Amino acid sequence: MTETLMNQEKLARLQAQVCIGGKGTARRKKGVHRTATADDKKLQFSLKKLGVNNISGTEEINMFTNQGTVIHFSDPKVQASLAANTCTMTGRAETKQRTETLPSILHRLGADRLAGLRRPAEALQSVGGKAPPDGEDADDEVSDLVESFDEASKKEAN
Repeated sequence: MTETLMNQEKLARLQAQVCIGGKGTARRKKGVHRTATADDKKLQFSLKKLGVNNISGTEEINMFTNQGTVIHFSDPKVQASLAANTCTMTGRAETKQRTETLPSILHRLGADRLAGLRRPAEALQSVGGKAPPDGEDADDEVSDLVESFDEASKKEAN
């Protein structure tokens, strides 16, 4: 009976030492964890290949989107390469509503840019349910069709 107890103890010790797998099994590869710094280094290396130059003196960048938001970079790093037709802007970006940023940038815009911003502003007001600033309806802007297109094209052909 002591032999059977001894064998069970010996068997338990051997089972604790057993490795799953063994000779000839494939090793598992550890997952590769990429860091942001590694990606940044690769990006900077690729930009260096393109021959980008730093553009200094840029205090802020505002990118207007079609959804009515603005992507705002304050104190960005701007790099450009004319030969590669590439421009990069890096830095901390904030997404803001167009109404938040307009008061701070209005004094920098020219007359042509103000006219370009007027149309999206009117579109935003009409979506918001407010009337256009002129007090007119959108239907009043479209004139009625007075003559036929066929007759006008025949006159132009003669």
